[in-house]
Amino acid sequence: MKIIGHRGARGLAPENTLAGIQKALEHGVDAVEFDLRVTKDRVVILLHNSSITDASGQKLRVVEHTYKALLAHKPDLASFEEVLTHTPRSAQLLLEVKRRVDTEPIIKLLEAHLNTDWSEDNFILGSKSQKTLLELHRALPALRTLVIEPWSGLRANWRARRLGTNLVAMNKLWLWRGFITAVANSHLQLYAYTLNDPKKANKWARAGLAGAITDYPDRFKAK
Repeated sequence: MKIIGHRGARGLAPENTLAGIQKALEHGVDAVEFDLRVTKDRVVILLHNSSITDASGQKLRVVEHTYKALLAHKPDLASFEEVLTHTPRSAQLLLEVKRRVDTEPIIKLLEAHLNTDWSEDNFILGSKSQKTLLELHRALPALRTLVIEPWSGLRANWRARRLGTNLVAMNKLWLWRGFITAVANSHLQLYAYTLNDPKKANKWARAGLAGAITDYPDRFKAK
């Protein structure tokens, strides 16, 4: 069973930051997951929500502001370029591209680094949006895709078949042993999020769970 740091290592460091990614890697994760959005000036950043709320309570929508302006309100706001520059090339990165995000800057940035210092095997492209995943897959067919489906196993299977992938992630709240075994027997690799209980993770691994996406990689035995 693979151990995947959620938004870096959300339980141990600020989420979607360089520090969080480093913390996950320190604990020997198999992959690091983080969220991607695009600013008004087409900078790819790490952020879960569609807006930033600063210490004063001011709310700024990502698509309406430049990276520099957002950085002034969130000093640890990381760009994807920074991640690709500072992260060891041995790391595997699971990129969750959020819904309704312009994929072109993400595609261009990946293409640039795939031609220089990163390998196709370093990346998995994930999204809850089928439209987004199809756009990414058409542009970057050599990169693996991960269907992120909150609750429907049937929809997850349908989406995976359309994309030609065997990787699926589902919310742990909708999973049970029999379902996990059925998914594994269908030749899909199932990841559970957000799974912070090692005992449950190991129990589900025996049923066929392929990966645990966790806020606390320190709770899991390092490789």
